[in-house]
Amino acid sequence: MKLVLLTILAIQPPFAHSVTPVTRADLPHSWRPGCPVAPAQLRRLRVSFWGFDGRAHTGALIVHASVAGDLRKVFRRLYLAEFPIRRMRPVDAYGASDDRSMAADNTSAFNCRFVSGTGRWSMHAYGKAVDVNPVENPYVSGSRVQPPAGQAYLNRSNVRPGMAARGGTLVRAFSAVGWKWGGRWTGTPDYQHFSTTGS
Repeated sequence: MKLVLLTILAIQPPFAHSVTPVTRADLPHSWRPGCPVAPAQLRRLRVSFWGFDGRAHTGALIVHASVAGDLRKVFRRLYLAEFPIRRMRPVDAYGASDDRSMAADNTSAFNCRFVSGTGRWSMHAYGKAVDVNPVENPYVSGSRVQPPAGQAYLNRSNVRPGMAARGGTLVRAFSAVGWKWGGRWTGTPDYQHFSTTGS
């Protein structure tokens, strides 16, 4: 076991992270007056991640200051396990459009928006939720699949790289810091979604 771990550490560049404040100007599309948190309560978390190309990359998430430490632990664990992530950019890179971000298979966090079809704030609006690899981990409501490319991953028993699975690397990494997985929702599983509250 020690030999395997030493081999992994020898191949991988060291995991790196940083946490920095954000301003209103950093959130041109994802924040607006009336949101449940102010920009001063948010942070830009930069972390190393392992790509589908088998190489190390650096990505960024906008998260609530209170969860930055927990998420650093999550993404360190995923990086050391070489769990692949397609890309990781703040949703502002997609004009704060969830549809565009999901279609790009982008892992993201903060977005001041309501839960789809309701007037209730999503946990993303607090910076306390992360969507990971949306194509490999789609949201499913009846015949509706978001993003549409997620149709190829509806068979959850056929676990492929980047997928969230019960007892798998991704779900365990979030569970280790007390976060809950939307893939356990009955009726409308959201396989990409992890949050502090499970909602």
